[in-house]
Amino acid sequence: MKFSNKLLSQTVTQLCLAKGINKIVISPGSRNAPLTIGFTEYPDFKNFSIVDERCAAFFALGMAQQLQQPVALVCTSGSALLNYFPAVAEAFYSDIPLVILSADRPPELVEIGDGQTIQQENVYGDHVLYAANCKEGEAHQVYNETEINIALNTAIELKGPVHINVPFSEPLYETINDLSIRPQHVSARAFIAENLEENTLDTFLKSWNTSSKKMVLVGVLAPNSIEEKYIEFLAKDPSVLVFTETTSNLHNHHFVPAIDQLISSLTETELKALQPEVLLTFGGMIVSKRIKAFLRKFQPNIHWHIDPKKAYDTYFALTYHHRNTPNGFLKLLESKATSVASDYQAHWLSVRKHRLAQHAVYEEKIPFSDFKVFAKIFKNIPANFQLQLANSATIRYAQLFNIAQSIDVFCNRGTSGIDGSTSTAIGAAVVNQQPTLLVTGDLSFFYDSNALWNNYIPPSFRIIIVNNSGGGIFRILPGEKNEAHFSTFFETNHSLTAKELSKLYKFEYSRAATEEELSSKLNNFFANSDQPKILEVFTPSEVNDKILLSYFKFIA
Repeated sequence: MKFSNKLLSQTVTQLCLAKGINKIVISPGSRNAPLTIGFTEYPDFKNFSIVDERCAAFFALGMAQQLQQPVALVCTSGSALLNYFPAVAEAFYSDIPLVILSADRPPELVEIGDGQTIQQENVYGDHVLYAANCKEGEAHQVYNETEINIALNTAIELKGPVHINVPFSEPLYETINDLSIRPQHVSARAFIAENLEENTLDTFLKSWNTSSKKMVLVGVLAPNSIEEKYIEFLAKDPSVLVFTETTSNLHNHHFVPAIDQLISSLTETELKALQPEVLLTFGGMIVSKRIKAFLRKFQPNIHWHIDPKKAYDTYFALTYHHRNTPNGFLKLLESKATSVASDYQAHWLSVRKHRLAQHAVYEEKIPFSDFKVFAKIFKNIPANFQLQLANSATIRYAQLFNIAQSIDVFCNRGTSGIDGSTSTAIGAAVVNQQPTLLVTGDLSFFYDSNALWNNYIPPSFRIIIVNNSGGGIFRILPGEKNEAHFSTFFETNHSLTAKELSKLYKFEYSRAATEEELSSKLNNFFANSDQPKILEVFTPSEVNDKILLSYFKFIA
């Protein structure tokens, strides 16, 4: 076994190993050779080589999303680490642990006109939880060990991205047969929930136990995050209405999973009746713009957000952030809550029942369109799949349809960008035993097409592309549109297909342009194969926006 002769390389790799950070995504380069040698020569690391740094970062993000533990990224100096930035920002807002290891030139070679050199220290600013700027040389060993321990522990403890900048002077490729150092490992700390002051808890409980209209709004959650007994506790309380989203991965027939379906057609009087007295939130980002607008206008008297790390005042009504896990708080709440007579839940579930009946009628009567395609896709996903959703129209359509409880759902909702959805899905598929389906729009797919330049894609991986020849979501947004400029600068019309990319990257390819073709192709699409598969579905862009906008009027 060989080791880089650089003390910094040995310090980084041995501390990663000690903390169980053993999945390493490397983008080829020269300045990062000491790190590459350190990780690839040690058998306990599982290394992945991804050339495109932006794809590499989202690939690592997908792995960390599934593992819920840090994955390390290794790149050379210069613009390489800037290409990580979109995924770093996503990890920051989605609470996904990433460790960015950027090789750098020594300080005397920075800002003198040397090639492949930028100002790398603190380059991610406020979008990382910690930035460790290491120094080369044995004299700085204690400082480096301290900084690297802090950075790695921060990623583990606080679930987010950290940046470790590591300068290396030449020569870069020299190796030795044994370690020169044994860095001191400081263990990460286990999470300890915040102790609630008695009067703070009493104030909340007084409101909870006397209010007849309590709303629980759940954002992004990993599957199986909430214990079933707490789900039942919320579901059986007649004064509690629970709103979830596709990405919440929570299921109960007393919950409302399609928020926009329920509230989009309500009158001012009905919205007032829906207004909660108490709002309890947990989980990550919320997709629905309508629920945000509703709660900002019809604010609760009290809003508590439960999260170990942070709370956003999304509805401009936040009264308290309790640093605890949702399970930890729900355990406390269940033990002290009393039931309140109310028809709040029952009334809105009856409204939902009407909406669902109208939904079924509408789905049958409309022509072939995005709406029809998404309905058919979500009905045909086999049990126990992992579903990765791209942003923009895809995630919004997903909110309107039932997705089986056995299907785990993920989407990059931290920054809600279309970049990186395919790379994230592939990274997730590599470390998850479940077969994975990515449902994506055409722009998101083509934007991240380098994701397919990847040697690790399992044959069970599936992609469905809904190709409406442009950014169709922009047509449903309010406002006057100058058609001459709109189709070029907003909708970005195109005539691209994924057929040649599928051939280039050895995906099995099929296409559908009618409802009958889609039904036929879906029959075999999920069958086992020796290659991953792409199904591209072409929809008529000129009707999609009209059908979606008419939907909300029809179901009222």
